[in-house]
Amino acid sequence: MQTNYISKFLACLLLTSSMNIFAQLNLPRASQQASVSQRVGITDITINYSRPSVNGREIWGKLVPYGINNLGFGTATEAPWRAGANENTTITFTDDVMIDGKDIKAGTYGFHVVVKPDDKATIILSNDSQSWGSFFYDKDQDALRADVATREVPFRELLTYEFNSVTPTSATVSLIWGKKEIPFTIEVPVNVIVLNDIRAKLKGQQGFIRQNWEQAANYALNNGGDLNEALGWINNAIAGQFYSQKTFNNLAIKGQILNKMGKTMEYALLMDEASEMANKTQLNQLGYQMINAKDYERALKYFKMNIKNNPNDANGYDSLGECYKIMGDKKNAIKNLKKSLSLNPPANVKANSEKLLTELGAM
Repeated sequence: MQTNYISKFLACLLLTSSMNIFAQLNLPRASQQASVSQRVGITDITINYSRPSVNGREIWGKLVPYGINNLGFGTATEAPWRAGANENTTITFTDDVMIDGKDIKAGTYGFHVVVKPDDKATIILSNDSQSWGSFFYDKDQDALRADVATREVPFRELLTYEFNSVTPTSATVSLIWGKKEIPFTIEVPVNVIVLNDIRAKLKGQQGFIRQNWEQAANYALNNGGDLNEALGWINNAIAGQFYSQKTFNNLAIKGQILNKMGKTMEYALLMDEASEMANKTQLNQLGYQMINAKDYERALKYFKMNIKNNPNDANGYDSLGECYKIMGDKKNAIKNLKKSLSLNPPANVKANSEKLLTELGAM
């Protein structure tokens, strides 16, 4: 049986080689090629493979033998399954990632699997991604091995790779064929990758745009970046460069950085400066920021500024009333919440004012 398989394979190679001498015809394959990709953060993961059918055959332990095997062709005397058909199945990462807690560098790898009869498997990433199948597999070329558990799933005729679970920092890939699923999880250090990408881009043409410095500082602020680095980035946006311009947005970002660094007084003074540049919505947001910082006097100041600038704004009175309620000033809370309702507020503002008045026992 093995001799017949080898003879057919050699005949196929000889026929293919002789045809390649003259011309390349674009003909359909029995196991058609496919590609599946997923982005995690800014990292792309791509799998290229060929899709055999079950076609009534017994797959696991027969067509795909368990363990490491001598396939009787090529240089490999011990070869895993090629995890597809035809050429290498390949997996590509645009950045360094981790599989099963093990680091793997950015690049393209041959993807192989050792299938076992006890609902277990070992996935192998090989530095050799150009060979045909696993006939030339060389263990010394292994870049990563990871043991995984397999599971039984509803029947799938065509071999399929799926990204069936994706989080902001990871993706679970599943090889599914017949009634078996072989899943493994790829973890991506998204914040490290993004911050390194930001640093590189800010040294080039992207660094001549003020908004990019603001976005960089804001990302670092909210994603575990170095706060001193973030402060330097936002300062570049505010002043000192030909593209710099002081705006409410960059002052607000700088204020949040200072607050997170524990520089509360500098933060508060900067917010006073930002308030002079704020529109109605921004001033309202500043008020709630001060509530969160428990700086109620500044919160009142900003909400009152908003009402002075927009005396018929129902939302302004609603926010001021809410601030008074939080401060324990029931009389002024009720007064301003009722004023909000008298100004025919939009549905969401009306609902909030009524809820707060109910809590105050004034409805």
